[in-house]
Amino acid sequence: MDFLRLVTREEKTGEQRALCTLKTCQIQESYYNYRPSLAANGAFLALFLLSLLAFLVQVTLSKRFIGFTIAMVSGCLLEVLGYIGRIMSYYNPFDENGFLMQICCLTIAPAFLAAGIYLTLSRIVITFGPENSRIKPLSYPRIFIPCDILSLVLQALGGGMASAASHSNKNPETGNHIMVAGLAFQVFTLLVFMLLCTDFAVRTVVRSNRMGEAALDPTHAALRRSMKFRAFLVALTLSTICIFIRSVYRVVELGEGWDGALIKNQTLFIVLEGVMVVIAVLVLNAFHPGLCFREGYIKEPKIKTRSGRRKFWQRKSKGDVVVEKGTRMHDEA
Repeated sequence: MDFLRLVTREEKTGEQRALCTLKTCQIQESYYNYRPSLAANGAFLALFLLSLLAFLVQVTLSKRFIGFTIAMVSGCLLEVLGYIGRIMSYYNPFDENGFLMQICCLTIAPAFLAAGIYLTLSRIVITFGPENSRIKPLSYPRIFIPCDILSLVLQALGGGMASAASHSNKNPETGNHIMVAGLAFQVFTLLVFMLLCTDFAVRTVVRSNRMGEAALDPTHAALRRSMKFRAFLVALTLSTICIFIRSVYRVVELGEGWDGALIKNQTLFIVLEGVMVVIAVLVLNAFHPGLCFREGYIKEPKIKTRSGRRKFWQRKSKGDVVVEKGTRMHDEA
């Protein structure tokens, strides 16, 4: 029997795996313990690429929510790179490059998607009325974006350290622990975000039942009645829950290490990683905030000046910022 077949998966080094092929080594000796599905990973690659292109088209059409779009495009781009890595691993699951490419890119990508979600909450609070929130609208991104950046830095740093250690045939455990710490902090941040969203929703309903329309910002009554806006709220909720479920799964999976039981289970990966994140991005493509907030952009009437020229009347209301002549809108995300 070939010498490579006699070396166990735990004992096999990166250099030894590099000599393996599907004909000379057992699949259990690969980085995955299975052969990544070409059909599933190809489908995810196509869907994330489609979502990425859709976000670019949507921001071109709406010309709003630039920050949200940058975050979503960045996340989708990393997802695309990650699934390219998994497709590479289908052809050679013993190759280290594809494995490291997918584990690093797919681990940090949802941090960008979460940032996009955080940027929208201040808009929602302004739409219903800042008085219904425990904190000021702009405090949401100022709190959660730095937390997300910290999570991203930890995941990227840990992934880089683990990759470097793996390339040098050293134990990647230290880098993996840092990456898991970043993921755990992301889960904590998402949990606090969801609790604050729930608190805001409950306070809004309670104040509305007690005070009626007086509890809500009259400026955005038309936006609140819009079916597109209501659909966006549902889509945002679903997207947040999907990213949260995925993040909890990855904390448990990577917490076991690169040779744990969960990382060897392809079905769980497809459902709890791939499907969850695909749903998270596609629902926000279907109900993009730049399109669903259109009723929130109110044109002011023109008036005549002493010189006889016509110009737009610019007026600010609480929580609003005039960003172009005659248009009143929320702070740009």
